[in-house]
Amino acid sequence: MKKHIYTWFFMSVCGWKIEGPFPTHHSKMVLMVLPHTHWFDFFLGLFTRGIVGVDMHWVGKKELFRFPFGAYFRWMGGRPLDRRGNQNLVESMVELFKNSSELRLAIAPEGTRKKVHQLKTGFYYVALGAQVPIVPVAFDFKAKAVRFGAPFIPTGNYEDDLPQLLAHFKGAMGKIPAYTFETAQSNDTPQQ
Repeated sequence: MKKHIYTWFFMSVCGWKIEGPFPTHHSKMVLMVLPHTHWFDFFLGLFTRGIVGVDMHWVGKKELFRFPFGAYFRWMGGRPLDRRGNQNLVESMVELFKNSSELRLAIAPEGTRKKVHQLKTGFYYVALGAQVPIVPVAFDFKAKAVRFGAPFIPTGNYEDDLPQLLAHFKGAMGKIPAYTFETAQSNDTPQQ
């Protein structure tokens, strides 16, 4: 029933569509979500999750998951991340995958909603370290479409793999067009 309500509102009232099959046969994956230009992207993700009918997750620092908001954030797909000691963010997320039987983790490689000229590489190295596929997900406000790409297995060569991943996002426009990452540009100096 809930799925039908989400679908009706998202597609009939709002005029959006979902393109491409969601790879339900994978219980673990990194969802590479681009472009991320506005806080509304979070709600777009929630509607997509409700329509597809599988749990999708995001991470936040463990302090966000304390009372009174902890239960709500978990219900919304949040997973607390404990960055204890000198463990970096990528290592923490890889550990989260290893300790989960099912995890579909949405990551926006821009790392912010503002304009960026290069992507952060963490999404890639999380997938590589956890040995899970990367599924490209385009939030295209111009076409009013959420587009799922085919699962991509990272080879370990970021420079060769990135253009293949970015091909899925060609033409996708964020809610704030001026902040949309330009997928055709080079990404010579990656940031982790």
